[in-house]
Amino acid sequence: MENRCGQAASLFLDALSKNREKGKNESLLKAFSPFPTASDRQAYQGLPEEIRHKIIKEGESFLSFAYPPIRATDYMSFKRTGSRAVYEDPYFSRRKALNSLVLAECVEGEGRFLDDIINGIYALCEESAWQIPPHNSYIRDSEQFILPDFERPVLDLFSCETGAQLSCILYLLSEQLDQISPFITKRIHRELENRILQPYLTEHFWWMGRDGEEMCNWTVWCTQNVLITAFLADFPEQTRLEVLKKAAFSCDYFLAGYGEDGCCDEGAHYYRHAGLCLFCALDILDQVTGGFFAPLFQWEKIKNIASYILNVHVKDNCYFNFSDCSATPGYAGAREYLFGKRTGQRALMLFGARDFGRSGFALYNDEGISLYYRLQTAFCSQEMIDFAWENPADILPEDIFYPSVGLFVARSPLLSLAVKAGDNADSHNHNDTGSFTLYKDGKPLFIDIGVESYTKKTFSERRYEIWTMQSCYHNLPTLDGLDQRDGAAFRATQVKTAFDQDKASISMELSEAYPFSENACLAGDGASPSYVRKVILWKKENKIKLTDCTNCENVTLNLITYYAPSVKMNSGDCGEIVFEEISSASFRGAELFAIDTLPVTDPRLKASWDHDLYRIRLTLTGGQFDLCIQ
Repeated sequence: MENRCGQAASLFLDALSKNREKGKNESLLKAFSPFPTASDRQAYQGLPEEIRHKIIKEGESFLSFAYPPIRATDYMSFKRTGSRAVYEDPYFSRRKALNSLVLAECVEGEGRFLDDIINGIYALCEESAWQIPPHNSYIRDSEQFILPDFERPVLDLFSCETGAQLSCILYLLSEQLDQISPFITKRIHRELENRILQPYLTEHFWWMGRDGEEMCNWTVWCTQNVLITAFLADFPEQTRLEVLKKAAFSCDYFLAGYGEDGCCDEGAHYYRHAGLCLFCALDILDQVTGGFFAPLFQWEKIKNIASYILNVHVKDNCYFNFSDCSATPGYAGAREYLFGKRTGQRALMLFGARDFGRSGFALYNDEGISLYYRLQTAFCSQEMIDFAWENPADILPEDIFYPSVGLFVARSPLLSLAVKAGDNADSHNHNDTGSFTLYKDGKPLFIDIGVESYTKKTFSERRYEIWTMQSCYHNLPTLDGLDQRDGAAFRATQVKTAFDQDKASISMELSEAYPFSENACLAGDGASPSYVRKVILWKKENKIKLTDCTNCENVTLNLITYYAPSVKMNSGDCGEIVFEEISSASFRGAELFAIDTLPVTDPRLKASWDHDLYRIRLTLTGGQFDLCIQ
């Protein structure tokens, strides 16, 4: 354990040491009461009226809910067909319904929702396994078993989420459930012990972290939910101490893999499963130890992780996206607000508070299966509303370059630009090194498509057969018939950035992102291939110029657009790209080869894009291509 950060774990060990100094009989752990229980009628009646109304109305929509059956063949479907939806649709709908019913009962407090809640509790407890089929294995990236082994639970994202959900229900409604039958809470407790805490403390799952292992959002996403399970349900102090220690080490392993700049290499959508789950885990660790983990929130790296989401925001629910991230990953809210509050960043607080209002006071921004998130939002809602009202100033994110990932972001009064350098080994990677994204007055011009609905193929050796993963479906060139390859070796080099009051720029060499050596391709003059891209944003003029210089002879430049483009060729190799009445761009050094329509039929893509997308393919006529957008 010598190569990890050691920040969270060292604070835990320090807490143990100080506890011993005070005397063996004094407990290290404090009571964990993050929210009022359902018996605290005054607390729930004190929620904003609009929030209370929303909660009860949604709960009523699930009265007499028929929890959908989940068959063994539904589980087997992933292995047989690659489809995740057959099992996941009923799986998540069960959990979403149960959360809505629980919160409605807490707010109303009349017992009207209890029978449906009990049906939901038993539906979850009687599932053979809580891990979903794509995660049904014990070794990272290994083949999944067709059915789960109920005697050896797998701790994946959603088994841990389910544990946290049921522990929240225990915490909130134990008194009401016990009045009906003590066997309900007894059953929940047994399932939590057998399916979550026992495997957590006795087995090593890859996401827990070891030296040399690469971590991702799983580490803190699972860890926060195990902490919720251990500390909201009634488990012995020694068990909780063991969970706390292991969780602190996992947080360290997660932090060790993050750059000091705090950039999430999985994009804005996964920030909410990475940075915000780190916040929740550290916040729980801090609460249950009476403040021992508070210093971490003043660590610059943690502050940078928190503010990332603000820096990649464009407008409303639009974000600069790359990898598997969606361009519209949803609104911010209580978790961003609270992370900003703990790290002392008022701009992030204001961003979360305002987005909560823009979302229509939405209580959740995921599949709806985290009851803990809903409670956070409900009991933070009035504070966010008041904070947004009291702080009318604009939020002005700064231009920034994240060297750990190679992400460049710059803005003018009208234009918002992002350029992705780095390499093709990001978590949830697409082959997108050198691609750029551009918005004008919040409207998407040149875009990153995102990813289709996950299937078995998405996380297999055939991943890069999927069109959205390929560089020719990003704003990138195809060089001598070659597209980019995946892996850390395929990267941008000679990256240079500059920022001043009037302009911002980035340049890079992209030839190493292409497999030239594997294909024995040389430039026309026999020299090593070169493709240099430079992008400049002039702020006062609201103007962008992209210049590509190359010695490759056969170059097709791909440009992905949201609006239907028309291309008009002028004299020679000069032309103009027009997006209806939205914008236009002039270019020289290329001829139009084709304009392709990219049908948007997949549900996940349709959530971001409300119509088909387009790909312009230009053939470069010489060694330099210039594109000007204003």
